[in-house]
Amino acid sequence: MISSDQLLWLAFGAVVFLLLVLDLGVFHRKSHVVGLREAMIWSAVWLLVAAAFSLVVYFWMGSEKALEFTASYLVERSLSVDNLFVFLLIFTYFKVPSIYQYRVLFWGILAALALRGIFIIGGIALIDNFHGIIYVFGAFLIYTGIKISLKKDGDDRDLSNNRVLKFCNRFLPMTDGYDGGRFFTSEKGKSVATPLFAVLLVVETSDLIFAIDSVPAVLGITLDPFIAYSSNIFAILGLRALYFALAGCMLMFRYLNHGITLILIFIGVKMLISGIYEVPVFVALGVIALLLAGSVLLSIAFPKKDRS
Repeated sequence: MISSDQLLWLAFGAVVFLLLVLDLGVFHRKSHVVGLREAMIWSAVWLLVAAAFSLVVYFWMGSEKALEFTASYLVERSLSVDNLFVFLLIFTYFKVPSIYQYRVLFWGILAALALRGIFIIGGIALIDNFHGIIYVFGAFLIYTGIKISLKKDGDDRDLSNNRVLKFCNRFLPMTDGYDGGRFFTSEKGKSVATPLFAVLLVVETSDLIFAIDSVPAVLGITLDPFIAYSSNIFAILGLRALYFALAGCMLMFRYLNHGITLILIFIGVKMLISGIYEVPVFVALGVIALLLAGSVLLSIAFPKKDRS
């Protein structure tokens, strides 16, 4: 007999699988340049899907879990914007044609689905068995927030010293140029990688590093594995469309990093004081939404002057 929790996991898995099949197999079966209008539409679609799923969580698990899902989703969504800028730097450095960028992000996100599950399960297991680790996570989030606030424009723009790229250049037989959207091709009768595969590996590595920051932040809101994982996945699924929607205007949001810094510090403090006072989830959701909206509105009200 299937329990209600197992049924919810099965429903979630079926929805994600169906969305991925429709995404790559139907709507993006042929590689093409994703325009701003298409990216905005898909961003709205993924946002509506996440909102609809939060309603499922509400009716299935109650209002508390629905608030946890929404707060976790907002945190992951806001933190992902910084990762989008890294994607932009990677694609620019490797001069990846726009027509193939969506393909790289799609396969990168498939691998991220498994990595996030491992990180979340491992993080929850650590907290359950060693409760004191929650204070380590809290301190780490505060440190990460401060590090983001101190990061200067232009940091991490040089990928020539990237270890993954060095490994590819040294040990991986690779062609000099791209071969359409292929990750591997044939050269002199041998199978060799294309630079697009190196791009995929660098994107995956950056997402792995990003998960080290984002997963503890989500675990600062909820320790329910289903809520933590599903909120992460819905935020990740909308990452590609969000990238193409923001790729041309990311620099407009000059205060977004400040908002992200404050969100990470808030969650870090929340974890550090959890033994004394448990911040209600609706308060956490309100603070996160306020900081995120405030940083966006400030960026719009006081745009950065173009000195070019």
